[in-house]
Amino acid sequence: LRCPAVCRLDPYDGLPESYLIHGGRTPNNEISSSLYMLTTDSRGCNRKLTLCCKERELVGEVPGARYGHTMSMVQSRGKTACVLFGGRSYMPAGERTTESWNSVVDCPPQVFLFDLEFGCSSAHTLPELSDGLSFHLALAREDCVYILGGHSLTSDSRPPRLFRLRVELLQGSPLLSCDTLETGISISSAMITRTGPTHRYIILGGYQSDSQKRMDCSTVIVNEKGIHLEPLESPQWTPDITHSRTW
Repeated sequence: LRCPAVCRLDPYDGLPESYLIHGGRTPNNEISSSLYMLTTDSRGCNRKLTLCCKERELVGEVPGARYGHTMSMVQSRGKTACVLFGGRSYMPAGERTTESWNSVVDCPPQVFLFDLEFGCSSAHTLPELSDGLSFHLALAREDCVYILGGHSLTSDSRPPRLFRLRVELLQGSPLLSCDTLETGISISSAMITRTGPTHRYIILGGYQSDSQKRMDCSTVIVNEKGIHLEPLESPQWTPDITHSRTW
């Protein structure tokens, strides 16, 4: 699968660290809607580490096939849920022509929320999220998900947006709200890695436009006060990275 959404699950209730994998584009250009859970297993006399991948079924308002989207885990009121947003998919079958048969479009800007225990999924529309977005970054802490950057096919732009999505897992139905923050950056397809046990990250690579790579690096800190982005000194890029059009 190319460009699926991947989300890490911390160990809980004696279960090992695991990863959720949703969607993606196959080498045959088929777009997946499947959800998998990848876990490690070190049982047995020789304690050999193996990977176990199982498909998980969702019911309700299920996200369609897509790629270039994100998934994040939120915690609220002692419960956890998975938040899915963005991505691209093929143009709906009823709108395709021979010339546009393989054309992709932004998925509707809905937020999908699902729990892993029962597999129930629900879709939510928020007025602040008015455009589709793909290849953005998502960082989660407790009940908040920060959505940073991304590319919009509709406007063919990388707007410097930063959203804070808050999820309250109330009894009955969840409550979602969204704020637009002023400290976003124009970037898509960037890599992000967590640097330790705290919510401190490094953003590396990505694109500022279709023909311009982003050579700067950034540090992101997410704490109880919000999100903070700071410039980070870039490494000495080798010539093959500097002159290449792709990362």
